[in-house]
Amino acid sequence: MEIEISSSMHLMYVSEIQQEMYDSAQRRGTGIAKRSIEYLSKKISEGNAVVATENGEWVGFCYIETWSHGQFVANSGLIVSPKFRERGVATLIKNKVFQLSRDKYPDAKVFGLTTGLAVMKINSDLGYKPVIYSELTQDDEFWNGCKSCVNYDILMKKERKNCLCTAMLFVPENITKNGAAHTQPEIKYSNEMSQTDIEYPVQNSLGEFQMTIKNNKKSPDEKESHLSV
Repeated sequence: MEIEISSSMHLMYVSEIQQEMYDSAQRRGTGIAKRSIEYLSKKISEGNAVVATENGEWVGFCYIETWSHGQFVANSGLIVSPKFRERGVATLIKNKVFQLSRDKYPDAKVFGLTTGLAVMKINSDLGYKPVIYSELTQDDEFWNGCKSCVNYDILMKKERKNCLCTAMLFVPENITKNGAAHTQPEIKYSNEMSQTDIEYPVQNSLGEFQMTIKNNKKSPDEKESHLSV
């Protein structure tokens, strides 16, 4: 399997990627943050995405977005093709796109929103910490992306201060050294977290998929479908 920073050579997969994002959400009756072919193509062509392939087939995908004039970066739209799930692909893609974000925007804070414990574990391993919503970008365009989420009414009733998603933030070391360290408590994961299954994804403002969890003998990395980041 090859996991690469995107280029124009990967545009051949864009229709399949978009369709799978849409079909998966429709099958589960969930909200979806729509991304056009043109939008995804631009991300791919500019090298602002990661594409996983195997023997010429599309395996997985994730892209990066910047907010607040480059002060924040989000890894968005993480998705794995149904054929290649249960192989830990999501974690590999997330690691790659996280490094891409750090390379391109070394001074930016990297954030994500999720309801999935498995994703929280992946993010925690990368150095993310749970934070309150006010620590994230306040860019209206970002929050407008939540309109297609089934939980949007909750978000607005809470005046964008909280919702069902957990906010997680990675703060670069250079910012931390300058006195901007975040003191939110770390999420503690019990051994039960290694026995999860991921179901019923809901897509949020970033084009990310959120999940519910049930007991299973698979580890979080082994049993992914669509993951928020």
